[in-house]
Amino acid sequence: MKKILIYAFAILSGAVLFTSCSEDDLSPESIITVDQVDYTEFDQWLKANFINTYNIDLKYRFQDIETDHDYYLIPADYNQSIKLAHIIKYAVLEAFDEAAGINFTRGNFPKQIYLVGNWEYRNNGTFVLGTAEGGKKVFLAGVNLLDENLSSIASLNEYYLKTVYHEFTHILNQTKDYAADYQLITATDYVAGEWSEAPYNASSYYLEHGFISAYAQHSHGEDFAEMFSLYVTNTPEQWDAWMETAGTDGANHIASKLSSVRDYMEKSWGIDMDELRDIVLRREADIVAGKIDLSDLTVK
Repeated sequence: MKKILIYAFAILSGAVLFTSCSEDDLSPESIITVDQVDYTEFDQWLKANFINTYNIDLKYRFQDIETDHDYYLIPADYNQSIKLAHIIKYAVLEAFDEAAGINFTRGNFPKQIYLVGNWEYRNNGTFVLGTAEGGKKVFLAGVNLLDENLSSIASLNEYYLKTVYHEFTHILNQTKDYAADYQLITATDYVAGEWSEAPYNASSYYLEHGFISAYAQHSHGEDFAEMFSLYVTNTPEQWDAWMETAGTDGANHIASKLSSVRDYMEKSWGIDMDELRDIVLRREADIVAGKIDLSDLTVK
């Protein structure tokens, strides 16, 4: 840090007197302080399982500098942060390890995950589940509502796992872009911020127009991320039900998009989406069935 010399000016008998502090007069104590924290058992577990294994820094303590100041946010609950960390490790990181190898996960998963307690509520009635920033950070909200969403794969997916997979897709796209012709499949039907309004928010509407979710109508980038994340976190039966609702034209558009996403994941990253889906569904089922101890902080 640059040393700052403080100059005092005084006018005495028509003369200007210049004085300054010497280096010897500067206080050795920095004016910049770092908050002191007590490192917990959870911190040690994170160091072993996230930092040492994947070089990923999962932040659960509230840090104002990490948040979006457009929203009122609260800290993540300690115990629910522990559970979500286990879920991310088991159903995302280790799922990619199994499907593509640990070197893929280490090399491509963002190096920071930041958790907050509540959702980022917007004034249009929607709320933000998560974001991806610059290929290096994933922000996840709603941690304090985790317990009430652990009862089924559907709710676990809707609020957490699908979000992580969606945001990771953005990270992959920022590293290697997908084919430009993807955006041409339903080029004239993207509606930007109106996706949450009628008629666009009705499943019968967006599926029939070739979109797998209402949010997919926002833009081709969100469309691509929704296609990947919803495919690998949902059962074949659920996907078939969506295609039935979509009808012939809608299902054909979605099939074209899925083919493009498959091709991208296979050629760019060596990932077989059907294999990954089988892995994710098995691991999701383990979590919901209580087979994974989400509170275990044993460092192995």
